[in-house]
Amino acid sequence: MDSPSPRPAETHGPTGPPDRASAREESPARNPWWDNTRFVSASLIVVLHTMGSIMDRYGPLHAFHVAAWAFRVPAFVVLAGVFSSAGPLGPRHLRTLLRSIVLPALLFSLLFSVESYALGSPFALHITQLPWTLWFLMSLFFWRLLLPLVAQLRHPLLVTTAVALAVGYVEEFGLQFSASRTLVYMPLFYFGWRLGQGMCTKWFESRWSLPTAAAGVLAAGLAAWQWHWDIKGTWLSMRHAYEADTALGMGGAWLVRLAVLASAAALVLCLLRLVPQRRLPLISVLGAGGFTVYLLHPLVILPLREKGLIERADTLPELIALLTGGVLLTALLASPPVRRLAQPLTRPPVAWLLEPAGGRAGRQDLRQARSRRAHEDAG
Repeated sequence: MDSPSPRPAETHGPTGPPDRASAREESPARNPWWDNTRFVSASLIVVLHTMGSIMDRYGPLHAFHVAAWAFRVPAFVVLAGVFSSAGPLGPRHLRTLLRSIVLPALLFSLLFSVESYALGSPFALHITQLPWTLWFLMSLFFWRLLLPLVAQLRHPLLVTTAVALAVGYVEEFGLQFSASRTLVYMPLFYFGWRLGQGMCTKWFESRWSLPTAAAGVLAAGLAAWQWHWDIKGTWLSMRHAYEADTALGMGGAWLVRLAVLASAAALVLCLLRLVPQRRLPLISVLGAGGFTVYLLHPLVILPLREKGLIERADTLPELIALLTGGVLLTALLASPPVRRLAQPLTRPPVAWLLEPAGGRAGRQDLRQARSRRAHEDAG
């Protein structure tokens, strides 16, 4: 098996979320391993959001929800870390953050508000608490700002994990500015960055790790099937402060979070080991649009959910149709034509908002250089 490339050549450095226009998405230099993984995670996210409102009604669906948790948001967080840079936050980096994170977050938040209003909800602008899945963009913005600082620490993983565990005791860290999720998922984001730098190469290359990864995924499925009703949603959501909802009480709540984060990291490693690293027909191309899927799918699912169409599903064929529909929706939104059409929203132009690269600062530097030369000539 070929050794996994730490990072695709064209995504080195601060290049924004792992999503590109179709011409670059299908570039032969792109590492298909990450794209294959993104398609798996994006499909699971869409299926969850398609069926999430009815999963509590059916034991197998709820078990599936718990078993696949680590392969959805934690996997997306790790992949976002893989494609991030710990370099200095220069002008180019900040422009990229604005174009690929800040502006899409504001645009899709506005679209969500307009759509919710059209469906009968009061109109509301969401600024400090972005709706539904958009919390990820706000957290991603802060993760990328924090990564250069975190990477300078002597023990980054230990420090970020300690913060993730401690923040559960602070009520002020909640949904506002996605503060809780940002700090709790920071260890996984840093972990993803380290994977992008080549950490765990032996795990991805060794023959023994393949059956171990399969056993890990199987164990997660069996554990979820056995105890899915006992696993609280608050343990997995990372949105709020701790609750005394275990036998350990508040004093031992951090142990539950530590176990959840450690399990997520281990299962993401298992997923990455099981996903083929070679280019797969259709899957690799669609996986390149994972970020577009993440942004667009709530706008499609929201009307179905608000109109009660999803709630009506109560037979096995209807449930299978919902699950299949989630996968097909993922494929449609990830297709190159849809990505091209959505690019003005997912990667909006910023030339109208910003100075040209090196503009104001470059002109100031030029004036200073001319002034120094004038003083030298005068001397």
